[in-house]
Amino acid sequence: MMLTIIFPVLNERLRLESGVVRTVEYLEGMDFTDYEIIIVDNGSEDETPQIAAKLCGKYERVNYERISIRGVGAAFRRGVEISHGDVVGYMDIDLSTNIRHLGEAVHIFRTRPEIAYLNGSRFARESDTRGRKWYRRLTSQGLLVLLKCLLGMKSTDAICGFTFVRRETALSLVEGCSQDNGWFYMIEFLLRAEKRGVEILDYPVEWQEDYNTTVKVFRTICNYLVQIARLFREFYIRKNI
Repeated sequence: MMLTIIFPVLNERLRLESGVVRTVEYLEGMDFTDYEIIIVDNGSEDETPQIAAKLCGKYERVNYERISIRGVGAAFRRGVEISHGDVVGYMDIDLSTNIRHLGEAVHIFRTRPEIAYLNGSRFARESDTRGRKWYRRLTSQGLLVLLKCLLGMKSTDAICGFTFVRRETALSLVEGCSQDNGWFYMIEFLLRAEKRGVEILDYPVEWQEDYNTTVKVFRTICNYLVQIARLFREFYIRKNI
């Protein structure tokens, strides 16, 4: 089984090298060599491209792709399109989700062929979330309430930053999703998988807040509200016309 790991990045000069090196060392340490890492840069204006080039020169399984559109959604979509793995997914470059879960994900996809989608969750009962600021926790919980009440989401977390999917399923979901470029794309990706009846494993994780996040909270929330309204119309209103 080959694994593709996508790292969507934007101005990540402070964290890119550490995130990639730790991931490579972890995988090599568990004697897992059938993988590729794709750094998808969605418009960095710092030294991210130069650092990525150095990493590509150092590690033959690390690749770099630059796109002209900003947004995690656009980066993930492109990463899926150019991936080669049997399983493809993404992690946040800060590795907020404990990297040991990567090894667990490999084991799950190898031994449980019925699982098509592994959704990391910070809010599952067995999860261990640390350092989460109160207002980030409040906005995350509020988002979950909206997604469950308005869009019928079943999973316990919408956007942990640790998602892996069998490639054929991922390609099918990409084809069926919108062209939204932001973070909400990952939420829509999950919701459409649920609507299709994809076998999803809601997986508890150990997760540590990164206080150097580049996410613009207010702008992201406004986009979420617009996108939730769009999907509500598609799922429930237009369906009944």
